[in-house]
Amino acid sequence: MGSIYTTRCDQPERLWAFRQSGWTSRDCAHLTCTLVANAVGDKTQLANIYYFSALATHIEAVDPDVTVRHRRFIKCLEDTGVKVELSRFKPRQVKCPEPKCGKIFFKHEEKETDVAIAVKLLEVFLRNECDTAVLVTGDTDLAPAVRTAMSLFPNKRVLFAFPYHRKNKELSKLAPGSFTMDKSQYARYQFQNPCILSDGTAIGKPPSW
Repeated sequence: MGSIYTTRCDQPERLWAFRQSGWTSRDCAHLTCTLVANAVGDKTQLANIYYFSALATHIEAVDPDVTVRHRRFIKCLEDTGVKVELSRFKPRQVKCPEPKCGKIFFKHEEKETDVAIAVKLLEVFLRNECDTAVLVTGDTDLAPAVRTAMSLFPNKRVLFAFPYHRKNKELSKLAPGSFTMDKSQYARYQFQNPCILSDGTAIGKPPSW
């Protein structure tokens, strides 16, 4: 799961892009813009947010409301203008490593999300929609895409905004100037409870995810 934020700088030709994980409101973009401005020395204004995820339909048997909660969350995001792109979970056959067991079972893995984010990163650079991308993640799976983006677009810049406890030395070295989110910011930047949509619908915050 993740998102791409796009925000404009005070220079009209410049735009910023972000990948975000775990936050729950468009309001957090104001903080993100501030952190980026501190990192690169420019004022920024939010332009777009792209949210990437997948519905865990494979666990509905044990948690019937799991996709209901997720879809409600997506409605809240879309109501604020967030552009949502959903991938999928794919079952993978796994054999128990214990010699005395050897049973076969299926493990579901989220597929295509990292690829979709990587493609979007290259797309916004190719379309010249931004000159700096800030990926809010500590996932090294995106490192090849970042290297490719830097190689193809040497005049553009990529930074990482690491979620709490997700700072990664490899990514920090790859993108100097990257920064870390504070855990208190997750509590501060959430949807109101209940979240009132533009059509008047009220969506309550679940007790847990």
